[in-house]
Amino acid sequence: MEIGVVRVAEDKDFSSLKELLDNHEDWKLDYHKGPIKVWTKTLPNTNFKMIKVLASFPEISPEVMYDVLHDPEYRKVWDQHMIESHDIGFLNPNNDVGYYSMSCPSPLANRDFVLQRSWLDLGTEKYILNHSVYHTDYPPRKGFIRATSYLTGFLVRVNNQSGGCNLGYISQTDPQGTLPPWLVNRVTQIFGPKMVKSLQKATLGYLDWKSRNNPNWKPWHYPEQICSPRLNIVDVSIFLY
Repeated sequence: MEIGVVRVAEDKDFSSLKELLDNHEDWKLDYHKGPIKVWTKTLPNTNFKMIKVLASFPEISPEVMYDVLHDPEYRKVWDQHMIESHDIGFLNPNNDVGYYSMSCPSPLANRDFVLQRSWLDLGTEKYILNHSVYHTDYPPRKGFIRATSYLTGFLVRVNNQSGGCNLGYISQTDPQGTLPPWLVNRVTQIFGPKMVKSLQKATLGYLDWKSRNNPNWKPWHYPEQICSPRLNIVDVSIFLY
C-alpha cells in the first residue's frame, strides 16, 4: 500500500504483512523479555527503521484482542496518547479512512495522521493494516505535525498450545518535523514493548467494559452498523497541501 494511495486492500497486502512478521532474515533482535520480542530492520532510502514486535498471551483470546484493536470507544479508555480519533468515511466494509491525533511529551509537538485502515478476519488469523493517505477536508492542523505511517499492521493468531493468542505488530513511521532519526529509532524501540504491554492490560479489562458500553456495537464485524459516509475518491486523491 503506497503512501497517499487509497484502494481496497488485496490478499497480497495481508500476505506481505504475514511475511514480514514470520521472516526474521535481515532483522536485528533488540529486546526479549518474557513473552515479548522486538526486532528492528534498516531499509534502503530511509533513515527510519521498521520495528517488529511479537508477543504471546495465553490468557487472551484472539477474538478479544482483535475487538480491542478495533473498538474506537474503548481506545479512548486505554490509549493514554490519543487526543482525537474518528472515522472520515469508508470504501467498503473492510476499508476506511480516519483521523488520529496523539500527544507527545514536551517539548515535542503533538502529531496527527490521516490513515487508510484495512482489515481481514480469517478466523485463525486476523489482520489490520494502515498507511497514510490524504483528504481535502483534513489538511495539516495548527499545533500538530502531520506524521507519516508507511506501514503499520497487526496480525492476531490463535496460539494452539495455550488457547490464547499470538500478536504480531509491524510499524514504519516517520514522525516528520526536525527530530533526528537516531532519536526516533530509539524511542520507537522503547515504545513498541510499552504499547504491547498497555494493549495486554487493556484487553484483560475489555469484556467487562464492553458489557456495560453498547455491547452489541461492533461495525468491524457487522457492516450494517457502519455510520460514516462512503468516501468520494476525489477527496482522497493525492495532492499537495
